[in-house]
Amino acid sequence: MLPGDQRTFDDVEAGIVALWRAFGRRREQRLRDRLVLHYAPLVKYVAGRVGTGLPAHVEVADLIQSGIFGLVDAIEKFEPERGLKFETYAMQRIRGAILDDLRAQDWVPRSVRGRAREVERALERLGAHLRRTPTDAELAEELGLTMAELREVYAQLQLTSVVALDELASAGRGATSLADILEDQEALDPVALLVDQDNRRQLAEAIRHLTERDRIVVTLYYFENLTLAEIGRVLGVTESRVCQLHTRAVLRLRAKLLEKTEV
Repeated sequence: MLPGDQRTFDDVEAGIVALWRAFGRRREQRLRDRLVLHYAPLVKYVAGRVGTGLPAHVEVADLIQSGIFGLVDAIEKFEPERGLKFETYAMQRIRGAILDDLRAQDWVPRSVRGRAREVERALERLGAHLRRTPTDAELAEELGLTMAELREVYAQLQLTSVVALDELASAGRGATSLADILEDQEALDPVALLVDQDNRRQLAEAIRHLTERDRIVVTLYYFENLTLAEIGRVLGVTESRVCQLHTRAVLRLRAKLLEKTEV
């Protein structure tokens, strides 16, 4: 609603419902553009969240442009009769479009991607051997690095940690995201429900194996929606240190989940 608009919230909601119905009957670009304009703030919000912690040369404006394509795709494919909330569905599509575009740009050097795989394999080996999450000191020894060198590796691997939490839940199960398997709430599939519960259980178990500080970072970032700067103020550390903690947590979660799928 714009300043000076005399309509109530209910009036706006009723107008959007009517707009969706009209778009369902007549797939006109004019109607689609009105929906895009109404839901455009979602793109800015998601782009801001994804952009947190990315290198400075990645412009939020570019992320927003990619997200708009995701929003348009969501509007074209959304089925209101299924009873799903559009905002939730659209945010997944927008995030997916942004991440796909980032990956397509291949802005992470090949050497950094190789180092990321090396760290993940080392975490997996140590986790299987120790039957717990290895410490930084143990990981550094496994990799033949000093603690200072390991922190530098974490800083480099920040570039590879562009990942949605729902993708961690499907680690080792292919490229399908949760957004592509949204179920009809009116007809729950018992098998899908069991799979979703198992994914959540494994993710929760993996999070419990993290160190206390890593758990705090994951919880505040993914569940409390705090920015890295805000988390830094909570923990009393710099934003760059929080970036390192977040990268380490994501790597350890991925390694733990991959370990489960290979058992």
